[in-house]
Amino acid sequence: MSGPSEAKDAVHASPLHRVVVIVDENSNPFELGCATEVFGLRRPELGRDLYDFTLCAAEPNILMRDGFFTLTGVAGIEAADTADTLIVPNRPDTDVPRRPEVLDAIRRAHARGARLVGFCSGAYTLAEAGVMEGRRATAHWQWAGSFRSRFPGVILEPDVLFVDDGDILTAAGSAAALDLGLYIVRRDHGAEVANSVSRRLVFAAHRDGGQRQFVERPVPDVPDESLAPLLAWAQERLGEPLTVAGLAARAAVSPATLHRRFRAELGTTPLAWLTGERVTLARRLIERGEERLDVVARTSGLGTTANLRARLRRDTGLSPSAYRRRFGPAAV
Repeated sequence: MSGPSEAKDAVHASPLHRVVVIVDENSNPFELGCATEVFGLRRPELGRDLYDFTLCAAEPNILMRDGFFTLTGVAGIEAADTADTLIVPNRPDTDVPRRPEVLDAIRRAHARGARLVGFCSGAYTLAEAGVMEGRRATAHWQWAGSFRSRFPGVILEPDVLFVDDGDILTAAGSAAALDLGLYIVRRDHGAEVANSVSRRLVFAAHRDGGQRQFVERPVPDVPDESLAPLLAWAQERLGEPLTVAGLAARAAVSPATLHRRFRAELGTTPLAWLTGERVTLARRLIERGEERLDVVARTSGLGTTANLRARLRRDTGLSPSAYRRRFGPAAV
């Protein structure tokens, strides 16, 4: 977590993007920890800090969930007015109204164009503040019915890990807070930096937001083997002409069985996973300075520069040249 003196000592061409987390009574410590781990730690391995991070609250003493501990010494709620990204409080008692001063801070942040982030039940806080009408969001699957009944004007997607609706992003469940946090780092600083942060967290670098929150499946008669060896094998050969049939043959199963295993373990299809890994590799190659798009396309397995352009634009909204300007070596 950086304070004023630390931020002043950091050498940057422009001020750090400021992330402010509002902590409210009965907030969940896990999601608070996720925000701190992703946005608040110093990054000596990168040679620079990524964010200026602040915790704030409406009261000087905040009792955390179930009275586990009391949080003190954080900034006042007025710190939310300085946020470039504002992470709103979440808590298990979703039927209890949020403090008016917290909701007002969210409304002010939204009005001035700050990015808003809700982890788990944080979607309730955003909806209660009135900034989610007509917008897409997600929340923990167990609250889907409750959320829809209270906020029918919000487009709830309860079966995904997180939703990016532009300036408002929401994550389902506890662990999905890390997924969304890393996604935001990737959006802000590129895949290479996000991978570095994920390695420090010892956490998967990329789980797509469209993956399912949970998968119900029967217990098999014979325990199924993990896909991890197959995934590692494929990741080392992304530039080769891999196919779903080839992956199935490598795993010694039929393509239909491979699809079922991918759905069960990863919540996606083999082809979608393979394409996502190739796009991630292409992004990292561009970030490392490779300027020849044909080389990037061939090395990543995307084949042609046209396919590279299309896939990169779909995933990032940027052309390869725009992506290089934003995340390439010169940008860093």
